[in-house]
Amino acid sequence: MNMADKDYYKKLGVERQATKDDIKKAFKKLAMKYHPDRAPDDKKKEYEEKFKEINEAVSVLGDDKKRAQYDQYGSAAFQPGAGFEGFDFSDVMSQFRSGTFGNFDDIFEHVFGGGGRRTRARRGADLLYETEITLEEAAKGAEKTIQFNKLEHCRACDGKGALKFETCHHCQGSGYLQRTTRTAFGIFQQSGPCGSCRGQGEVAQDSCAECQGEGLLRKKKKLEVSIPAGVESGLRLRVAGEGEVGEQNGPPGDLYLQVQIKNHPYFQREGMNLYLTVPLSFTQAALGDEIEVPTIDGKAILKIPAGTDSETIFRMQGKGIPSLRHTGRGDQLVKVKIEVPKKLSRKQMEQIKELHEEKASKGFLKRMFG
Repeated sequence: MNMADKDYYKKLGVERQATKDDIKKAFKKLAMKYHPDRAPDDKKKEYEEKFKEINEAVSVLGDDKKRAQYDQYGSAAFQPGAGFEGFDFSDVMSQFRSGTFGNFDDIFEHVFGGGGRRTRARRGADLLYETEITLEEAAKGAEKTIQFNKLEHCRACDGKGALKFETCHHCQGSGYLQRTTRTAFGIFQQSGPCGSCRGQGEVAQDSCAECQGEGLLRKKKKLEVSIPAGVESGLRLRVAGEGEVGEQNGPPGDLYLQVQIKNHPYFQREGMNLYLTVPLSFTQAALGDEIEVPTIDGKAILKIPAGTDSETIFRMQGKGIPSLRHTGRGDQLVKVKIEVPKKLSRKQMEQIKELHEEKASKGFLKRMFG
């Protein structure tokens, strides 16, 4: 291998004795790292170039025949005019940007190909939609109508991109071509998808005017979704089959509904439990009372025993949030905070002084020192 050759093994970070599984693992790791959508704004071009390089390397090392040719002749064997079939990187990049690849296994299968097969159907991309609900809706469940844009098959051409097709005369409808090259080192045969029909075996006679030959149209979709009781903020709900449609009549992706719960004016939530602070007058705390407190289901009565201290927490069982995955509900914990009156009448002040003197006479110091 001369100095001008590209070191595909080094680009993937594998040894020359690496197995195909080793190559696959290395490729998937690098493909995830240099996913163009993960690139910082100032490194978009750098990530795309790196992604192109690892695809170039894996397209050769992942194919037994190409790898043997590379090991013998170097990367120059795959340059234009060298007599060996190369790899269409623009195809990978365009499919990556359009969301054709559902995951990195799809990319791997595309790269290693399996010449002789027509382009297979691709699963559509998943979509993410955020919706905001109230705490009451999270506790009871809710029905929401959402609107979002998604790719759908063009109805005019049934997603084919054209109304009329003819058999590709380059591959005679097989979808692939076999190239035989005679060199000083012998005869080499290479097969791959037909470039004229992109592996479809047929060519459109005219593009669909509705979708401009794409077979897909982006349309606004209105959808009714059910939000179950007990959801937490940040939870993603999967709505199967409501993502983007797939190319070549592939299955659609899924829609993920991410739920955000609005802040409540007086309830605080922790898991299935609700926390609430309510004011309590001095007389209510001293003498006891039955007070009306809000719950997520409406108002309820809470009994306050005589002599209740400030910051006391009362538990109202079953008044919290229902479990999302199991039966039962959390509790509501009510903290009482005694409010000290700012203004007192003369009579009230005298009564409090009497109470204070009586309590002091029976207090701790009095008991200790008599």
